[in-house]
Amino acid sequence: MSGSTTARPAREGWQSQGGQYEYRVVTLDRSTSRNDARRLLTDEAEYGRWELARTSLYAGGERKFWLRRKIIRVRSTL
Repeated sequence: MSGSTTARPAREGWQSQGGQYEYRVVTLDRSTSRNDARRLLTDEAEYGRWELARTSLYAGGERKFWLRRKIIRVRSTL
């Protein structure tokens, strides 16, 4: 992510309005191929609007992926 000054005010404004993220952890064992993991994460991003926040690889070969998406609160117009 670049440190552009134009993105910063928008994000700060969004956080001041109560913006939060929803997180989901996906754990894959060592038998899952790299292509299958990529396909799973791509589907989550495309259809569930998730974005990759963090990735960890453990000694036994297990991989954990932290996905996040913005919580959009809808205000009543009535």
